[in-house]
Amino acid sequence: MIGMSRRFLRLLTRRQVAGPAWWSVVSRLPVYLMSLAMVLVVREQGGSYPQAGMVSAFYTVGMALGSPLVARRIDRTGRRGVLLTTGLVYPLALAALVWGTAPGTPGQLALAVIAGVSLPPANACMRSLWARLPLRDEERETAYLWEALLTELLVIGAPLMLAALMVTGSAGRALTAVAVLGGIGALGLALTPLPREVADKDRAARAERGARRGGAGPLRDPGMRALTAVMAASAVPIGLMTLAIPAFVDRHGTPGRTGVVYACWGIGSALGALWLGRAQSERPVHRRFPWLLLAYAAGTALPLLAGSELTLALALAIGGAPIALVSAGEMSLVSTLADSRLLTEAFTWASLATVVGEAAGQQVGGLLIDPLGPHGVFAVAVGVSLATALGAFACRGLFAKGALPDPTALSPQQP
Repeated sequence: MIGMSRRFLRLLTRRQVAGPAWWSVVSRLPVYLMSLAMVLVVREQGGSYPQAGMVSAFYTVGMALGSPLVARRIDRTGRRGVLLTTGLVYPLALAALVWGTAPGTPGQLALAVIAGVSLPPANACMRSLWARLPLRDEERETAYLWEALLTELLVIGAPLMLAALMVTGSAGRALTAVAVLGGIGALGLALTPLPREVADKDRAARAERGARRGGAGPLRDPGMRALTAVMAASAVPIGLMTLAIPAFVDRHGTPGRTGVVYACWGIGSALGALWLGRAQSERPVHRRFPWLLLAYAAGTALPLLAGSELTLALALAIGGAPIALVSAGEMSLVSTLADSRLLTEAFTWASLATVVGEAAGQQVGGLLIDPLGPHGVFAVAVGVSLATALGAFACRGLFAKGALPDPTALSPQQP
């Protein structure tokens, strides 16, 4: 675990990496708490839960519709202009939503859509940048493992940060502060210079893309389509279990401890990345990815053995260990399967696939909780995850494109 932490530290303190990496962390703070923050703001304004859910849903719809278009714009024109624009529009839209609208009004819903569309695309920008930086293969694997670990840390830590801000002020002030921080991060990421060889390669890729207008985008590649489908399917069990965990705690424990039990899942994933990540580069990613999904399916089965909230927390912590590794494998495959001219859009579609899969799992889980109970939903999650692993094994030939060297890749930087 200490060895993996040192690898992260060496990577993230490198001169060419530190600026973009840390600005991207600041820019991503709103991503993992904004839907919750909006619900709290609308309730604070006196709105009902249905009104709060509507605002959050409109924000999510705006994000889903806008993010591929924003990413395509980055691939065509470069990241700086897009990040500068979204870094300004996003906090302004959210501030106007908080301080200038009332619950349930058309203006509030419109601003929620605008905020969703203008969410700074730091996730896709940074993940595509990792693919273009002059890194050795082992360092790039470490970079994507860091991205997966960062997701878990933000999922756990961002709501805690929101709670801390609300202690000293209202939900509206907390949301505004987080939105401004996200905007500052996007501006910092936009203004941080890239290594010359990366900038030159980006300009060449944009020029080539401009000469070939009318492409179908990254999903025209069969390997990318297969990977996107696998990513969506692998997110369905997450959505199912998101419903089953609180239902289990309601029946077998204390409802107030649901958050603690749920957090054990993310903690297990983060510890798995630190504990097991060092051995990840020993096999090509297209070969180990299906096995990681099989380990993920085995981990999904552990909650079937739980009989109390304590044993469920333990099962989630142990069973969650492969989750970040699966996510890192997905990102590595995207970076090698996608056309180098379309990397930002490719990572955006990959992220959307997981969002759609998780949302579908939540919807199905909500329908199955009453007739099947928590253990029944856990069993459905196991079945879906096993089917996903089998699908990944069947697609290994399509994923193998990632094992082929890219003749246009940058030469590795010497340590």
